[in-house]
Amino acid sequence: MSNAPTTSNDEQEAPLPSQRLLLVDDEPGLRTAVQAYLEDEGFDVTTAVNGEEGFAKAQQMLPNVIISDVMMPQLDGYGLLKKLREDELLGGTPVIFLTAKGMTADRTQGYMAGVDDYISKPFDPNELVARVCNVAQRQHRLLQEAARFADTDMGQMAKQITEIRSLLAQAEALPLKNSVVHSFTPRESSVLQLVAEGLMNKEIARQLETSIRNVEKYVSRLFNKTGTSSRTELVRYALEHRLVK
Repeated sequence: MSNAPTTSNDEQEAPLPSQRLLLVDDEPGLRTAVQAYLEDEGFDVTTAVNGEEGFAKAQQMLPNVIISDVMMPQLDGYGLLKKLREDELLGGTPVIFLTAKGMTADRTQGYMAGVDDYISKPFDPNELVARVCNVAQRQHRLLQEAARFADTDMGQMAKQITEIRSLLAQAEALPLKNSVVHSFTPRESSVLQLVAEGLMNKEIARQLETSIRNVEKYVSRLFNKTGTSSRTELVRYALEHRLVK
């Protein structure tokens, strides 16, 4: 491949943007060989020698796909996968395991832990590239679908933002109700304040340095805790009960 891989379907898909891969393996020879092969195929490859270094580099580079050995010192593949899945920014990153173990039980353990694909050593380099292309394309389609969903919801969101800003303009005229105590987490309180300032999820995510998905999760929790069902109702409730400044 001279560029990032594409997948051909009945309906031609747009080419993937350049793919950043993180290769985590403690075997120097295999690491060097796989990196060289993948770079020849058009991937941008960063390497790490164990799970601890791999996780640190993943946080820095935010890879599109992570290829990891299972048996490694300090932090093995399962430990790395667990840390990735618990991380706000990296939780959805596709992970492919490389391992000398090919038993069904080992594969099952990997899939149960949340791995996206699994390839046993020794492997055909062409098969590895095909699997990387597959998970990268699948992730690309999921992100495109999420973006389309966000676009369809944008009109309703814009309407609610307009209503919120109107509420803020007349906040002093709103009847004040008795203040109530809610068990908001610090992050939920921060999200509530920013929602009440009329910010959209993308803007809130940028300010709090988190993902849009997490902002949506916090807003849903706020709905549940306040008994509201829309951002407009939430802001009105927060203003009336003096939950925001």
